[in-house]
Amino acid sequence: MEPSTPEEAEVVLADERDVAVGRRVILGMFGLGIGGVLVGAKVSRGVSKALAPITAADRTGLSDFLPAGGGFRIYTVTGTLPAKSEGAYRLEVSGLVERPMTLTFADLKAMPATSMTKDFQCVTGWRVEDVKWVGVRLWDLLDRAGVKPAAKAVRFTCFDGAYSESLTLEQARRDDVIVAYGMQGGGISKAHGGPVRLYVAPMYGYKSAKWLSGIELTDRVVEGYWERRGYDVDAWIGKSNGRDDEPV
Repeated sequence: MEPSTPEEAEVVLADERDVAVGRRVILGMFGLGIGGVLVGAKVSRGVSKALAPITAADRTGLSDFLPAGGGFRIYTVTGTLPAKSEGAYRLEVSGLVERPMTLTFADLKAMPATSMTKDFQCVTGWRVEDVKWVGVRLWDLLDRAGVKPAAKAVRFTCFDGAYSESLTLEQARRDDVIVAYGMQGGGISKAHGGPVRLYVAPMYGYKSAKWLSGIELTDRVVEGYWERRGYDVDAWIGKSNGRDDEPV
């Protein structure tokens, strides 16, 4: 059944071939009183460490579907974590641009890089502070493509085949909106949306689309996956959930 909230989209079990391992893991997690959802960073690291021998032995990859270390929770709307190597990665820039482009991972790395240390805030309430990001400013990339006068917004699509997001052109021009290929001093793992993802620092995490594969200039804002399910289109931190007043 399709998830209806980010909480329901958090994946705990792998597919049917991993059900035996999944049951052991879930029972153990309920025994800890955490249920695998919205656990704290300390517990998350402990669970991931404890499960490492199980997942290595069974070759299920189940650890990729658990709350990640460092305070992050791993979300997916498809029930899987799509994978693409840096060599196979392509980013299509299309729509209302003068010069449509297909960029490789190497093309992105060759562009002027932007680094920043900013928090990552989820609309469900959890936050990871001082995350180190590196990538290309979205506007630098769009400027290279040449934005046509009719363009009013940017639509993002993802190689999971389901997720999408949007920003207005004004939002896309911000210096703290990047196409990221680095995180916490290394590359971006598939669990975190790598090898390339969007990072929108001043907005809640659902705007920072993982597994980014397409950037399309449009004549209007096209609602993204969660907006079509009732979430705010303008997801400024402190504005959407009414309980977090501090900006990233």
